[in-house]
Amino acid sequence: MPDFPKILLVAQNASSLFGGEAFLPLHYYRVLRERGYPVSLIAHRRNYKNLQDFFKGDLQDIHFIEDTIWHRSIWKIGKVFPGRLGEMVFSNLLNTVNELFQRKLVRELVAKGRADIIHQPIPVSPLAPSWMFGFGVPVIIGPMNGGMIYPKGYEDYESRSARLFVRFARQVARGLNRIIPGKRRAAALLVANKRTENALPLDDHPNVITLVENGVDLSTWAPVERKTRDLNQPFRLVFMGRLVGWKAIEITLEAIAVAKSRGADVVLDILGDGTERKSLEALRDTRCLTSDVTFHGFKPQTECSSYLNQADALILNSIWECGGAVVLEAMSLGLPVIGPDWGGPADYLDPSCGILVHPEPRENFAERLADAIISLAEDPNRCRSMGQAGVQKIRAQFDWQRKVDRIIEIYESVVTSKSSH
Repeated sequence: MPDFPKILLVAQNASSLFGGEAFLPLHYYRVLRERGYPVSLIAHRRNYKNLQDFFKGDLQDIHFIEDTIWHRSIWKIGKVFPGRLGEMVFSNLLNTVNELFQRKLVRELVAKGRADIIHQPIPVSPLAPSWMFGFGVPVIIGPMNGGMIYPKGYEDYESRSARLFVRFARQVARGLNRIIPGKRRAAALLVANKRTENALPLDDHPNVITLVENGVDLSTWAPVERKTRDLNQPFRLVFMGRLVGWKAIEITLEAIAVAKSRGADVVLDILGDGTERKSLEALRDTRCLTSDVTFHGFKPQTECSSYLNQADALILNSIWECGGAVVLEAMSLGLPVIGPDWGGPADYLDPSCGILVHPEPRENFAERLADAIISLAEDPNRCRSMGQAGVQKIRAQFDWQRKVDRIIEIYESVVTSKSSH
């Protein structure tokens, strides 16, 4: 489509290895290219091999910022500071260094006529300052997704010093966004929900657009024909994600134990890895769930989909989940979802396709999750109908093809708006 404005996606962390927000720019790039739109991508050199494999060697429109001593030094220092402190301080510092290196490359591409629109889909944090300004072409940032807080009663998931630091960091971020005007000058700011819009570090912006952050690639997560489960078979649950504190997997294990104590034949496959794995495996053994809960470690998406195809439902009771792409992926395969009535999953699920369980009060969260598990385990027909409703909802609202339809409309609108001024 030679007459369409040339699109430059700026996403240094673009990768298929880590899921989450790192995968988002690859979907934009992939679908736009498949449709013949003129699109380029900027990523970091450390992701070269992954992108080469993902795009089968075709990297002619992908440009890389090089790894420098600045990147390596910040990365090494950041690893010394675990948890949210390290993540917030050093990941944001590393992001700033990346964006400064990206600016030079963006200028070169704009000067060569390779970019009429700059789209920065990540980082998704609404508070992260953006250095994408001053290039003479419209900039679109997002969809962003953030503004999360912990539910009441879960304060111990974050130390008091970390909470104070987060509050301080958010105030600093607001100040930095006044100094670094990327978001203020952007032609459009895309937000996933009202919570994120309220978290923007701007008093106002003339063009804030709501667009869901996540989508589903139905070529990977294609629904399969599901048989109604026989009540004599175990009820198979699956968890998919990082094994970190805020996923509250210890509460998931407690819910499994409660459900089994009430006579439910439930098993759980855990797909993912992380800092909490050893303690979670020890808890599993302590709760006598060794034969019922299996830790499989990290699996690529193709293998994850095969596990989901053998499951009866997904469970994700995270207490700090801005997005939750795994919810959409499970829905696309025809699985009902047990999720938290909090954060991203609450934006995706409704009673037709899942069961939302509020994390408050904490004292009986596991028992209420167990209620949800048992209700699905005892009613295979309900599982099947909820799964079918989830597939329909994905096709109607979350298919990446539909999402790209919308982003193309936004591209066209900002270019039209620029040319009219």
